[in-house]
Amino acid sequence: MTYSNTIAPMAELKTQAKRLRVRLKETGVEISHSASLELIAQQNGARDWNTLRAQIGNAPPAPKVGERVTGRYLGQRFAGYVKGLAWLGQGDQYRITLHFDKPVDVVSFDSFSSFRQRVTGVIGIDGRSTQKTSDGAPQLIVDRPEA
Repeated sequence: MTYSNTIAPMAELKTQAKRLRVRLKETGVEISHSASLELIAQQNGARDWNTLRAQIGNAPPAPKVGERVTGRYLGQRFAGYVKGLAWLGQGDQYRITLHFDKPVDVVSFDSFSSFRQRVTGVIGIDGRSTQKTSDGAPQLIVDRPEA
């Protein structure tokens, strides 16, 4: 099986299948919804829809660009919004760019400060970066609002 460098979230794949079905109908070709799902799966390098579904799993959706989030960056609490987002690999990690409402001091020394208001990091589907600080904590933790 050929894997795509990026696989969109499940909701986006289903939307693509609906758009494909509508577009084909406009050109005089009618297919079932399940047939459109199978075509989307094949476009993403999977043998069939069930295989693609298994690749994605039941992971929570990634935050959306513009969505408000809170969390911790280098141990400092922040609130802000998602400025940019890109899926990496098989969709289990994201490169995320955040813009904080207020700059965060990323230095823990009393005699020196370094403020950041926009940061980019890589987080997993759990919202935590795999990179750690010197004390073993994730460099970046992005909390998702309750649905």
